[in-house]
Amino acid sequence: MKTFLFKSVLLCTLVFTMNSCTSDSAEELNAEERTLVTNYAYNDLETELATEINDYRESIGLNRLELINHVSFKSEEHNEYMIANQVVNHDQFEERAHNIMEVLGAVKVNENIAYNYQAPSGALNAWLNSPGHKANIEGNFTHFGISITVDPATGKKYYTNIFVKK
Repeated sequence: MKTFLFKSVLLCTLVFTMNSCTSDSAEELNAEERTLVTNYAYNDLETELATEINDYRESIGLNRLELINHVSFKSEEHNEYMIANQVVNHDQFEERAHNIMEVLGAVKVNENIAYNYQAPSGALNAWLNSPGHKANIEGNFTHFGISITVDPATGKKYYTNIFVKK
């Protein structure tokens, strides 16, 4: 009986200790994830793509979108993930969207990605020829973020464009 009681108390102590450590670590991580990124250095290609998207939207009677540095930073993080993992996908989109909603108070977030277009106009044309991507570009949004990142090993460009409604 004493052995059973000892093992039970030991197990409870272990579970309590593990949960305490996990909770603190998760709180620290969540605090970092909730930090607003205010600095983002746009390169010429990103500025060109932002202008092209806004010019297209304006040409069909839609509002121009305002760039938000935090959203561009999240876009760049995704490009870096895709490069590191040699994939082209929307992995962790829900986490990016949740972060943007929490940090910026967004009510809607959508994402377009592209890969290996030499010029931003090539990526934009591909998006406009895809019904889902075109719907994002023409969607009811107020803000956006853009990142174009070059894979240093291959020279290929990764594009992430996140649309936001605040």
